[in-house]
Amino acid sequence: MRRTPLILRLALLSVAALAPLAVRAQLAIPYGAAIPTETARKAAAAALAEGKKNGWTVAVAVVDPGGVLVYFERHDGTQNASSEVSQAKARSAATFKRPTKAFEEALAGPAGTAPPVGRLAILGLPGAIPLDGGLPIVVDGKIVGAIGVSGATSAQDGQCAKAGVEALGK
Repeated sequence: MRRTPLILRLALLSVAALAPLAVRAQLAIPYGAAIPTETARKAAAAALAEGKKNGWTVAVAVVDPGGVLVYFERHDGTQNASSEVSQAKARSAATFKRPTKAFEEALAGPAGTAPPVGRLAILGLPGAIPLDGGLPIVVDGKIVGAIGVSGATSAQDGQCAKAGVEALGK
């Protein structure tokens, strides 16, 4: 039987301890069946529309619960790196069952501290992307996938991802 290294266990515990209560609650949400392509397309369309409405060129990726790409689209002129980053944000949100903003906040530390005093251990978590813009997609109480947006500022990416998730509730 292979044992998890102590440093990795401690890093994972520190992430859970630093995450806001709403984020920690998501850890209990089980995985469900993979998001259907049409549903993924609907979420991506809403995220892209939010970006366009605000003049942001973004890339949007939707993955299944295992982090496998289901749908991808980007605005013309979006920086090339955003294609990969959007997919990484989506994978991170799906596999860690939490918004990627939780990692960003844990890394930055408490607001108002100068210099920021965060948990650098976050950087050692494989696949954890400490940038806003990745959100799990929950349907009927189960994580069916996640959306990742990249191309604008971190907060703007998060705004687009939120629009994508909210479009599924309509």
